[in-house]
Amino acid sequence: MSPVTEAPAALKFTDRINRIEPSATMAAVAEADKLRQKGVDVVDWTVGEPHFSTPQHIKDAAITAIQNNFTRYTAVGGTIELKDAIVQRHAQDFGSKYKRDEVMASVGGKHVLFNAVQVLMDHGDEVILPVPYWVSFKDIVRYAGGNCVLLETDEEQGFRVTAERVSRLVTARTKMIILNSPSNPSGAVMSPEDMTEVVRFAAERGIWVMSDECYVYLNYTGHEFSVGSLNEYRERMIVVGSLSKTYAMTGWRMGYALAPAPVIAAMQKLQSQSTSNPTSIVQKAAVAALTGPQQCVAEMRAEYIRLRDHIVNGLRAIPGLKCTYPEGAFYVYPNISAYFGRGGINSPADFSRRLLHDGHVATVPGEGFGTNEHIRISYATAQKELDRGLERLRALLAAL
Repeated sequence: MSPVTEAPAALKFTDRINRIEPSATMAAVAEADKLRQKGVDVVDWTVGEPHFSTPQHIKDAAITAIQNNFTRYTAVGGTIELKDAIVQRHAQDFGSKYKRDEVMASVGGKHVLFNAVQVLMDHGDEVILPVPYWVSFKDIVRYAGGNCVLLETDEEQGFRVTAERVSRLVTARTKMIILNSPSNPSGAVMSPEDMTEVVRFAAERGIWVMSDECYVYLNYTGHEFSVGSLNEYRERMIVVGSLSKTYAMTGWRMGYALAPAPVIAAMQKLQSQSTSNPTSIVQKAAVAALTGPQQCVAEMRAEYIRLRDHIVNGLRAIPGLKCTYPEGAFYVYPNISAYFGRGGINSPADFSRRLLHDGHVATVPGEGFGTNEHIRISYATAQKELDRGLERLRALLAAL
């Protein structure tokens, strides 16, 4: 008789990991990949990733670093050379006055955000988060034990965040306000006046402002602005930057923070026990990006504006679709609710699923960004891919 074996106990994970969900963007990408593996030709409008190649002078710097054996550990928060390059680039572009001990580099902007929330957020603290929001903000806050207080924006006003709307939600438990301008997913841009006012009254109340400026160089209003330029209020600010979108360096994973020295020290302490330093050769590439010619940034920005106009015009020509005019980043966030009740579509998730499986166009449903009537489309792709997707979208909706 064979021995009796007990069934393994059900896996039990920590409360903190059960508080969060997988990224909605990555889920959409995975579903599209499954179709591709079956040989389906999918138009991909999901990932916010530049379709440009990393500029050659940046790639050359990484290659030289490898050839010169710059492949060992560095300081946790990055080399002195890199820190100085970040500070000088930001000072030149935005008039900020950060010092070397007020900057650190990390493995992408998302890692910087995670570190900052972890060192500043305690259980029960409140974070004011504008809607629609980037998919990871809410889960990063929840993982740290914080509570998101959602700030609803007006679609008719282009989803713009105003200081007046933010101030309404401040309570005694407010620990942080998260700003993201230009916004992912809406492309909305806060005015410099509103951003300044938010930072001012937050500083007066002892509230942190964390400004995710991943798309700060993809601002199409002609008024590029960083809260880091507000030097008198920087003791309550964390500026989060990334090279991913600005220099087409998504896979390189390089982000940075500008913040008060004690905050930087705490974030570096946390990073020392997780990833340690950013990749050494990427740091050399980052220095080349920040200190080298910036014409590549202007050229990419000009192309994004052209693609923005093309996709917005195409979407607005489809009966029933509404689409605000994004002023930055490289996303459009159309309202697709006119098609609810048709063909079994009752939500953005239904819409995206139907569009993927029947129209072979991949998008990200709005639920992941906190809204229930929209999908996100990334137009960081070739115009022919926008045209192919628009043709398939029109055909699918006409048949509903």
